[in-house]
Amino acid sequence: MIKIHHHPGDDLLVAYAAGSLDEGLSLMVATHTALCPACRARVAEAEAIGGVLVEDMEPDVLSEDSLAAVMARLDEPEPVPISKSAPEVDAATRDLIPEPLRSYLKGGIDSLPWRSMGPAVKGLDLPVSGMSKARLFRIKPGAAMPQHSHNGPEYTMVLAGGFSDEMGSFARGDVACADESMLHQPVADEGEPCLCLAVTDAPLRFTGVVPRLFQPFFGI
Repeated sequence: MIKIHHHPGDDLLVAYAAGSLDEGLSLMVATHTALCPACRARVAEAEAIGGVLVEDMEPDVLSEDSLAAVMARLDEPEPVPISKSAPEVDAATRDLIPEPLRSYLKGGIDSLPWRSMGPAVKGLDLPVSGMSKARLFRIKPGAAMPQHSHNGPEYTMVLAGGFSDEMGSFARGDVACADESMLHQPVADEGEPCLCLAVTDAPLRFTGVVPRLFQPFFGI
């Protein structure tokens, strides 16, 4: 069993339980809770509290034509379901990537259409809707990401390997939360590539001329 030391904040867990996060943030929280029993329990507790609150709410008064509208919809033909086949992934990817993140991948980790961001970093945009952007990053052991700050929150969850920055050290299952006040430079641990899921809702700010080449990839 993995040991997780860094978790999403309670505000994110409660918002996830309430269904008020957009797709990118929901994906990050769901992937983390798939690996973290403690946060799974917190989400279940928040859902239970929400259910009690809903039961205590006064029911809305229905309009006179509500029943007629419902009956009319019952007469409509049922929509034809769209078959969505699950992507083929290898055993290593199944062990490494929990659901629901695995369903966003079109194949195994090594066969994904990675975009090179220099000799040590590869990135991949994930197809999420909403304001936030979700991306996978694969960083060579010992390599550093460009130093950057933020225009909004950045959440980075480690899937394999690990990295260290000004906030501490992060390994599989950990979530690093950075905000507009932070300037940092994550450095991948030695030993194996660092694979992580990053979610942002605003462009990052890079320092120096060469790191700014990363800006188009991180634009919102």
